[in-house]
Formats: sequence, structure tokens, C-alpha cells
Amino acid sequence: MNTYGSIGVYSPLRKCMKKTVLLRGKTSLVGPSNVDFPSGDPGMYQLDITLRRGQNLAARDRGGTSDPYVKFKLGGKEVFRSKTIHKNLNPVWEEKTCILIENPREPLYIKVFDYDFGLQDDFIGSAFLNLASLELNRQTDVTLSLKDPHYPDHDLGNILLSVLLAPREEQREVTMLMRKSWKRSSKFQTQSLRLSDLHRKSQLWRGIVSITLIEGRELKAMDANGLSDPYVKFRLGHQKYKSKIMPKTLNPQWREQFDFHLYEERGGIIDITVWDKDAGKKDDFIGRCQVDLSTLSKEQTHKLEMLLEEGEGCLVLLVTLTASAAVTISDLSVNSLEDPKEREEILKRYSLMRMFHNMKDVGFLQVKVIRAEALMAADVTGKSDPFCVVELNNDRLLTHTVYKNLNPEWNKIFTFNIKDIHSVLEVTVYDEDRDRSADFLGKVAIPLLSIQNGEQKAYVLKNKQLTGPTKGVIYLEIDVIFNAVKASIRTLMPKEQKYIEEENRLSKQLLLRNFIRMKRCVMVLINAAYYVNSCFDWDSPPRSLAAFLVVEDMLEDEEEEDDRDDKDSEKKGFMDKLYAIQEVCVSVQNILDEVASFGERIKNTFNWTVPFLSWLAIVALCVFTVILYFIPLRYIVLVWGINKFTKKLRSPYAIDNNELLDFLSRVPSDVQVVQYHELKQDPSHSPSKRKKNNPG
Repeated sequence: MNTYGSIGVYSPLRKCMKKTVLLRGKTSLVGPSNVDFPSGDPGMYQLDITLRRGQNLAARDRGGTSDPYVKFKLGGKEVFRSKTIHKNLNPVWEEKTCILIENPREPLYIKVFDYDFGLQDDFIGSAFLNLASLELNRQTDVTLSLKDPHYPDHDLGNILLSVLLAPREEQREVTMLMRKSWKRSSKFQTQSLRLSDLHRKSQLWRGIVSITLIEGRELKAMDANGLSDPYVKFRLGHQKYKSKIMPKTLNPQWREQFDFHLYEERGGIIDITVWDKDAGKKDDFIGRCQVDLSTLSKEQTHKLEMLLEEGEGCLVLLVTLTASAAVTISDLSVNSLEDPKEREEILKRYSLMRMFHNMKDVGFLQVKVIRAEALMAADVTGKSDPFCVVELNNDRLLTHTVYKNLNPEWNKIFTFNIKDIHSVLEVTVYDEDRDRSADFLGKVAIPLLSIQNGEQKAYVLKNKQLTGPTKGVIYLEIDVIFNAVKASIRTLMPKEQKYIEEENRLSKQLLLRNFIRMKRCVMVLINAAYYVNSCFDWDSPPRSLAAFLVVEDMLEDEEEEDDRDDKDSEKKGFMDKLYAIQEVCVSVQNILDEVASFGERIKNTFNWTVPFLSWLAIVALCVFTVILYFIPLRYIVLVWGINKFTKKLRSPYAIDNNELLDFLSRVPSDVQVVQYHELKQDPSHSPSKRKKNNPG
């Protein structure tokens, strides 16, 4: 649900006493309110909730325990979900969340469930919190008794919360801004306020948290062989990240780096959990810890050794807090690139003279989201309430919602800092629904290197998989300015990973497609083998003679370690076997995809699918050839070996990478080429056609 809308002026709130009802000696806020709330001001209040703990929760598992987690629902939509506490009827969460309240008279529903892997989660109980009963700007401890509507007499336990309801600070700033603008001139009264300052501030991050997951030490053994297959989950608000799995070790070395956006100036809390991967059954919980960002100084790298609670061992992290990148949202009237001074500053920032200044800042992206036409009708009224989401890697910004319209006009400008010129800009159109999640209307994916600056284009919207068209077109105007040297160097560094996404599911269609792709790659290798064999057979003497002079034996036999750990002899149930088979099939599906993608990327490098990358490969080969001409190969190998062997000594926490694989990761596979292919639009939607039809 997209809650952003127009902002109105409201009168000062009156403080008064709240009515409470005592339940079991605790304060339970369920009575009617004497607080006079203004109505119809979306996003006007902020509710800060701390989910403390549960008491005497009902057991839902056969072992007499539960794996409880909590959901908060407002207006029929889920606004928060806690982590799962395993095998505990008195769980301690201590999780904080912030919710924007549109209507304080609408109750907040709290539902508690028991997590069941692979099955439907069991309902434990529910309660509701009457927000109108809360006193403004005052922290209140609340104890809620859980009930089941079907069994109202059953005692299902309690949930303890701390809540604070307060008016949004940004709301007051917007009101004063509106009043000042009205005093200056009456012509500003007609200005659109659909994208308010409140909307912008709630989206724009104030800083970036860079986290490097180094290693784990002496983790708890969860498997029968005395080892674990650990991985780590991170969460900061709605942002989530999952590390790779390190098999059969209690001292894993991850060396992974990722960034989170920091929306609150006072910091936030990063929740970290460590898990043991188990095939075919529920993953085992190893331990958890938290990082309080408010205690860390900015613009400085902190090495943290975090002891795991509810488990054994520790994690080693590097955490850096930096100032925000230059992301903005504005109206079409405020255009940075149309201002000669600002444009000159941006061009100077990314000129070749500053090629080694701030290597992470590769370029500047400006996206004008102008309008959409002929969108799909998602509501029963034959209309939609469309809004637009603009994404660049993990940077995500939204437009306002245009209600009851299939031809919306947004006229907004978004700016981003580019960290990787090979990133793909994704623009998705959704239909806002107040009582459930937004409906998908269409999407386009545009590689930054394919953008033609300053050209307004109509992009045909595609389906979720980006494989075919859906109804509607969207008009965008995009400008990209970047430093080619920085972009080339960044190409040889690890690619930025996206936040945790839905895990791949088994799909017969996808499995067949990956098999066919893999078959093509194998056929290329077979044809290459026939070609090499013909050289040995001297079918073509000149070709065989040339091959004889240049071919070297560079193959190196590597023996794979044959791991023959004893397997548990316990009998598995039918469902466990089914999950195990499904997981194996998904693994095969993913391996086929990776191998096929690798072969397709090599092919597309030589096919000039991305000219920038092909030219970069040619320049690199030419430079290497010149170096070989002047410097003997043995000296080059010596320098390379010294660099490799001393890398860990010089930078103990450096992230391991392979420059060749990093380069290939930027080349699109055949599937991505299809996804990024721009569909031809209906001629009736072209801008020239519109002008002819509307000469006035």
C-alpha cells in the first residue's frame, strides 16, 4: 500500500487523559479515546513499537513447544513481521519498528504464529491495540492477552510491548513551508503537493552502512559429524541480506561486503542471525547478535567481534557509516542538468582529470518519469491507482500515486549516484490497494550503457519475468554521465549484490530452458573438440602446422577431494524425502543456469553484445601484449605471485575476487539479453502521433 498523498494543514493536538482498562493487574489499552485526532491526514503520526517478549504462549508443536513469531497488521495489510524464536514459549524479541499511521482510530492487530517448515504455520493467538487510547508523546508499556476467536475462553499467553505515538516532525515542517509559500504569492497555491516533503524524507536515506562479513569463530556444531554449514542473515528495517553458505566448518571465512541504507539520523539496530543449512529439513539456529549503529562514529571503519547470544562463537565484522549519496526527488521544474552551472559541476566531477578521486563514485544518473498511457485496469471500477518505483541496484525511490487513472502523469525527476556503469535501471508500475499489497502493472529494465541521453522514449511495459509485453507504455527521459576510467576499473571488482530475494523455486519450464542452454554450450565445446582433432589429423596442413607451433600444454590435473562422511542412518519421513528431492532439483536447475550463463557470457563478449565491455577486453589484451614485449614473462609471473602471496598480509580483511570472473559477471547472458531488449511500441503511442492528434 502506498500511503503517500496530499498533505493538509491541521490544528494543534489537544492533550488529554486516556481511558484504560485493567486486565490482570496490567495496563491494556482497549478503551475508547478522549484524544481529538484530526482526520484524513495520511502519514500524520508515527508509531514507535518495541516488541519486548511473550509470556506463557500456547504450545503448537509435538514436543510441547512452539517457534513463535509476531505479525502487526494495520488496515488489513501486514506492516511488520518479527524474527522467529525457536522452541520457546517465553520468547524475547526486543525488536523495534516504526509505522506511519494514516488513521489513529484504526486498531493495530497483533497476531502470533508458530513457524512450521514446509507447512502452513499454526495460529497461536491474536490481540488488538486501540491507538486512539494512547496518550501522545508518551512511552507506554502494554500487555496484551492473546485470544482465539474460535475458543475465547482459552488462555493463549501474553505479548508485552512498548509503544509511543507522536505527530510526524516532518509534518510540521511541511505545514510551515506551505504557509510561507502562500504568503509569498498566490500563484503557488495551485502547485501540486502530491509528492510532499514528508514523502521525500521518508524515502531518501541519510547515510550508508557498509558491512564486511569477515569470518566466524568457534561456531556451535549442529550436524552429526561435529560440524555446521553456516550462513548469516542481516536485517536493518525492511532491508535484508543473506550470506553465502560455507559447508562443513566451524570457522567460516566469508569475506563478503554489502551496503544498507540508513534512514534515521539517530542510527538503527542491525539484527544478525547465524543458521546451519540442512537439506530437506528446517535450518538449525546457531545464534544471534545485534549492532547498535547509534554507538558508532561516522566516517570511520569499526572492527567488531560480536559474541553470539543463545549459541556459541562469534562473528568478525567491519562496519563503516558514511554520508548519503546524492539521491534526490524533484518536480520537472527543478532540473539539475538544465542549469548550466550545475551541469558544468557534474561534468567536472566525472571528467578524466578526476579519474582517481573517489573510485566508488562512478557516475550520475537522472531519470525523468513523465507519464504512462493505456495501463491495465486493476480495480473493479475499471481504473487503477498507479504509482511508479524506480530502482538502481539497491537504491529504490517512489513517485506519488495518481488515483483512478489509466493515463497517469507523474512529472518527477530522480537522481542517483552510479556505483557500477553495468547496473540496470528498473522501473516498475504498481496499482495501490489500501487493504492489501500493491498489484503489479508492468515493468521495464534498461541497462545504463544502452541509454541515449536527453531522449524522451516510450517504453513498452513487460511482465514480471521481462519476457513478454503487458498492457501500457511509460514515458521516460534518462541522462547518464560517467567517468570511463572509473567504470573500467570498477568492472574488475566484485559486483554489488542485491538484498535478499525470493529463493529460486523448482520450475519445469525453467529447468527445461536451462537444460537447452546447457546443451548449446556443450555442443560448442564438442565442435571445438572436433576442430582441434582435425588439427591432429592434418586435414589442413597449414592449420595443423600453426597449431603445432603455438599450442602449449596448460592443463593441470586437479583431484577433487572425495568426501565420504558417514550419513545418518535415521529414517526420513516422506515429506523430508520430498523436500530433499526438491532441493536437489533446484540445485541442479541453478547449476545448469550458472554454467550456461558462463558460456553465454563468453560468447556475448566476442559478439559485441555490450561494446563497452568488448572494447575494454581489447584494450586490456593490447596493454598486456605491449607489457610482454618489453618485460619478460618470468618477471611478470614473479610480480603476480608476490602480489598474490602478500595480499593477505597487506590487507587481512580484503575480499577475495577474480578479475576475469568479475568482468564476465557484467556481460549479460542470453536470458538477460532478452529481458533487456526494448520492445517496439504501438505507433499510436508515439509522441509525434500524440501531437498530431492534439494540435492545440
